[in-house]
Amino acid sequence: MEFTPTTMPWRDCYKLLTGAIIPRPIAFVSTLSKNGVANAAPFSFFTAISADPMLVCFSPMRRGTDGAKKDTLTNIEETGQFVINIVSEEIAEKMNICAMEFTPDIDEFEASGLTKAPSEKIGVPRIRESKINFECELEQVLHFGEHSGAGSLVIGRVVHVHMDDELHDQGRILAEPLHPIGRLAGNFYTRPLASTFELARIVNSGDKK
Repeated sequence: MEFTPTTMPWRDCYKLLTGAIIPRPIAFVSTLSKNGVANAAPFSFFTAISADPMLVCFSPMRRGTDGAKKDTLTNIEETGQFVINIVSEEIAEKMNICAMEFTPDIDEFEASGLTKAPSEKIGVPRIRESKINFECELEQVLHFGEHSGAGSLVIGRVVHVHMDDELHDQGRILAEPLHPIGRLAGNFYTRPLASTFELARIVNSGDKK
């Protein structure tokens, strides 16, 4: 079976992406509007870029109804700051509430029952219930269209990290107490630690990395 994206409706392209690229980590992004209204929204187009500088990125798509920017993107462009909160299974239901399309005057923390915690380096609140928080300053944002189905790439420079003590062990992060979840297609999620296996990387004798 073959597909040519340029000949397909964007929703079908979206289904191909979200069905094939799995599981996806979830960036639970908290922001603050220029009027001081807190926002929290999940995005599963999310990954790391580099360690030095420590850069992360996520991609908010345009609204499917009218192609408008989502509140998260607008807030980041206006303030230059955001927090990426890692999602554990314990807050999955509250995260799902924040996936709803609220109007810009609604505080998603209040709507979902999440708790605001102060950040160290930026003015945006982090989610206290999240076990890992990355405070970010906007490095760059790239836009790829202004229509439904289009998206933007938001690159953030991590300026501070918060982590529950139970997760840290001699420089490494313990995945078990994090209870991470991943996004699949449709309404489905996965517990990535439910079944794991180890595969040691093969190192070439001439590899200088």
